[in-house]
Amino acid sequence: QVQLVESGGGLVQAGGSLRLACAASGRTFNNYYMGWFRQAPGKEREFVAAITWRDTSTYYADSVKGRFAISRDNGKNTMYLQMNNLEPEDTAVYLCARQRFYSGNYQTASTYSYWGQGTQVTVSS
Repeated sequence: QVQLVESGGGLVQAGGSLRLACAASGRTFNNYYMGWFRQAPGKEREFVAAITWRDTSTYYADSVKGRFAISRDNGKNTMYLQMNNLEPEDTAVYLCARQRFYSGNYQTASTYSYWGQGTQVTVSS
């Protein structure tokens, strides 16, 4: 079993920065994607970014490209999301997720088997 715990959310003004962390425990080493998704009230869960655990290739939603950076530290079993130049539209609950088996559809939430509880990010204008 894999457990994921997010941290680092909070309230920030537009233009500010936050760094989210996702600590993983349990069996973690394999070939799969880990990703960040977000969900705002009344909206569907949205892909934000993904990273492969084997070669650290990264992928981003167009809405965050150039502002967000995903990374991971294998030694600490932790994934990060550095969020810069935040906008009010980035306000959402941010969730980290991990695939159980490798799927190339890293943008699709249903390909991820393990989820954290989420951390709230609120960006004020």
